[in-house]
Amino acid sequence: MVDIDREKIESLKEYVQGVVDNGDGKALYLKYKEDIETVTPQECFEIFTSKLEKGYTPKDVLKILDKVINVFHKPLSNYSWKKPKEDSFLYYLIKENEALTKKLEEIKKIILNKEVEIKKDELLVRVKKLEEFNQHYLKKENILFPYLEKKMDRFHGLTIMWSLHDEARKNIKRVENLLESENMSVEEFNKEIGSLFFTLLGIVKKEKLILFPASMEVISDEEWEDMHAQSMDYGFPFIQRPALEKKEKLDLYGLEATKFKTNTGELNFEQMMLLLNALPVDLTFVDENNKVRFFTRPKDRIFPRSPAVIGRDVENCHPSESVDVVNKIIEAFKDGSKDSARFWIDLKGRKILIQYFALKNSKDEYKGVLEVSQDITGIRELEGERRLLEW
Repeated sequence: MVDIDREKIESLKEYVQGVVDNGDGKALYLKYKEDIETVTPQECFEIFTSKLEKGYTPKDVLKILDKVINVFHKPLSNYSWKKPKEDSFLYYLIKENEALTKKLEEIKKIILNKEVEIKKDELLVRVKKLEEFNQHYLKKENILFPYLEKKMDRFHGLTIMWSLHDEARKNIKRVENLLESENMSVEEFNKEIGSLFFTLLGIVKKEKLILFPASMEVISDEEWEDMHAQSMDYGFPFIQRPALEKKEKLDLYGLEATKFKTNTGELNFEQMMLLLNALPVDLTFVDENNKVRFFTRPKDRIFPRSPAVIGRDVENCHPSESVDVVNKIIEAFKDGSKDSARFWIDLKGRKILIQYFALKNSKDEYKGVLEVSQDITGIRELEGERRLLEW
């Protein structure tokens, strides 16, 4: 574990606050030069997380993030850290970043050759391909981030990077929409594609300089192995998928011969899990302390979940922009003013229904919330009746 110099941290916090307050950049640098020139990845987490603790939102921090990291760039680039083992979780994240950079170089070549208008269709295909990189972000959000959050409070600042992921997703969609429009302005395209490159490559840089070195310093070899096994439920964008076989799904539940017995019947543990996973819905249970305690694994899960999220605070399972909604639902369930909430969204051409149900015991005490997500596209299309068997 890396020791943190508290006096140095306070000094660097003052520097960043000066940047937030639009202070003179050169004067600030000279005042805090000694500490800036020795800043470490772990210290960066301490600094940026402190902004969130003072009430700044992730979006507030993003306004000055790149400016600060550019100042920190030299010491972070020279920082010595143990590189990941080959064929490990982090090894593949790095390989994905290298492959993404190559994809962006191919797009950049078309733009520099001033072939945007004549290769508009090719550009659309290439930009749509970038959507696959979402799997990289999902692995970070659902596997890496939970492990780090459990290590120490400074990693709560990861919500800032999650906001960057969301910005990348929006950037890709904006460029796609431009390329799909009949009267695309090349000038507007250049502006949006520049923003997309800045966001995607910016995330790569922040991972390389801060996230990955800090992760290697706090996560054990055994934990990296667990993360790699969990990553088999996700894609590996732009690189060859590792040969490691996924564990049998039921093995992850630690099945035993335990009986579940009520006045409506009896099930052993395996039967219970087979039953729950056969339901055409995603189920996630969050307990009365707002901790994720359980999720099911249906054949086609709509929203990804990994064992790493077990014990994670539900706030950390959502992008910062939607946390207020999550908290509002939970508070209404706790005070008894509401017992359910539902939303529906369009996702990859499907209509998804998302419902939340308050869980109360026989004494009407709040015991948590059940999230149920269901693809209702086919249900909405039903007409008439079907009384005969049709496979």
